[in-house]
Amino acid sequence: MYAVILCVIFLFRCKSCSHVTTTDDVEDWVYHQLEDTTHLLHGVIHSNGYGHLLRVNGREGGSRVLSGCHIMDFWDRLCKTVAVRKVSVMDVSKKYGLEYRLLHAITKGRPWYGDWGYEFGAGSFSLTFDAYKSAVETLSSLPLSIFLPQRLKTSTRMQDIISFYQSLSKCELVNIKDLFCFLMRLIHDAHKSSSRVGDATCKKPRTSSGVLSWSRADIARVDEAMYRVLRAVSGSNWVSFRALRGAVCRVAPPELLDHCLMELGGKLAAEGMVVNARHNPDSGALEYRVERQNVSLSTTFNDSCVANCPPSEEVLKQDLKYLYESMLHPQTMLSYAPDLTRNLAISSAEKLLDCKQFVKDYKLEKLCGGNGVVVCLSCQLELVDHSEEIASDPPVELVVLPVNATVSDLKIEASKAFQEVYLAFRRFQAEELLGYGSVEDSTQVKLLMGSTESVRVRGRCLGKNGLSKFTVERGIERWTVDCSCGAKDDDGERMLACDVCGVWQHTRCSGINDSDAVPAKFVCYRCRELPQMTPTVGQCKNETVSSLGSSGSFEKSLTTPYDVR
Repeated sequence: MYAVILCVIFLFRCKSCSHVTTTDDVEDWVYHQLEDTTHLLHGVIHSNGYGHLLRVNGREGGSRVLSGCHIMDFWDRLCKTVAVRKVSVMDVSKKYGLEYRLLHAITKGRPWYGDWGYEFGAGSFSLTFDAYKSAVETLSSLPLSIFLPQRLKTSTRMQDIISFYQSLSKCELVNIKDLFCFLMRLIHDAHKSSSRVGDATCKKPRTSSGVLSWSRADIARVDEAMYRVLRAVSGSNWVSFRALRGAVCRVAPPELLDHCLMELGGKLAAEGMVVNARHNPDSGALEYRVERQNVSLSTTFNDSCVANCPPSEEVLKQDLKYLYESMLHPQTMLSYAPDLTRNLAISSAEKLLDCKQFVKDYKLEKLCGGNGVVVCLSCQLELVDHSEEIASDPPVELVVLPVNATVSDLKIEASKAFQEVYLAFRRFQAEELLGYGSVEDSTQVKLLMGSTESVRVRGRCLGKNGLSKFTVERGIERWTVDCSCGAKDDDGERMLACDVCGVWQHTRCSGINDSDAVPAKFVCYRCRELPQMTPTVGQCKNETVSSLGSSGSFEKSLTTPYDVR
């Protein structure tokens, strides 16, 4: 894992080549590091205490040692140590190749980042927290009975899989949440049981001859020999544990054969076949045979073998992916009756996928008074003589003063606090304390405020331009978002601007699929209803991504004719 530290320098001259490195060079290097997808963790913490979690790569993302949970634990401890206020994250995480924000919302009722206190921040397409919670409840509570109609003479693959896991579970699986929670728990248990194999070797308990270790290649060689034997057996005949062991007895030592035989049930063989295992109903002996993968395991597994030979991790993941695509994902969800229920499920799934932005408020402990040594105040700024285009006042800043500090000292320290944090306020000067009238600057703060722990300071930014060339969040560009879904701001989704009025809106809300190219000419629904359409000068189709922020989801070139839908 790489730690990226941004420091402020003025000039640095290399002794070997005399190249002068500037602050801009350092910033370019930092941004280049943030674009590296192989790093385990990328996060940014601003000087005002607000941060952004940009990347977490656990084991599925290439980490060899640390899991995603380990990385998140480290990040959370780091944020607490440096007294972060709030951290935002855009959840695009995947698990087993699936959209984890949808899967985790069904099983836990919150995103994966919610395990560390991240909560709903903002939804795309103007979705609200209530809409998010309603979508979670609607989709997770869908009864499994609607997927298992009794009138069908032949069962489908989805019905076979659902029935199998219902028979496998000791608790009744009633709804979608129950099913996916059970599947995730089985995968977790299967991964734990197989983790002893490790990256290179599998170690068995000590015997009289010491520790036995086998490479993964040794295990694969024995498995392949067993697959060949099972495929050679005709029809639906079962092969006993003893017979299969005797057929491959010369392939490997007895201890390795026994290990592979106990792990054989549920493994995938070649050509879409899976190894099934059971205990013989009469003798109780363990038996094996290969079957087509789409054959329901519930037709061959019985209660006595469920506990001893559950499906392998690979089979469990394949079943999870199939059920996810068939029951959860809106674009691949299978048809079922009633249509009203299915349409509601699709709408709920789309809402969960459209909610990506989550925030954690660290809610720092209440400020103490310094036990008589210092005075700690939360200072809120109020600007005067500034344009309405300027964003709202910034968050509070902590000001620490000596116990005998005066009002004049408070104004100086408050000015410094905002000058050092915000470029826009580098010329800010505090002029008065709100709520205290025309108090003298020589008055001691402690005597004036007593036990009060917050103060509001009014001031202005000096200079010819003041704040006219700054906005706190969006830069100097002027643009407007007004979409039919209700969105009034950039939410990270793909947008385009109308060639007539210059107003930005979502491509999806304008009838353009996410997979379609952005048209060369676009007129919004409002302007299409006008009797005459005269293109405006300024914001139009050729504006680049930068004019709507840095989400990277907006198109730069518009080359395809617009299809009115």
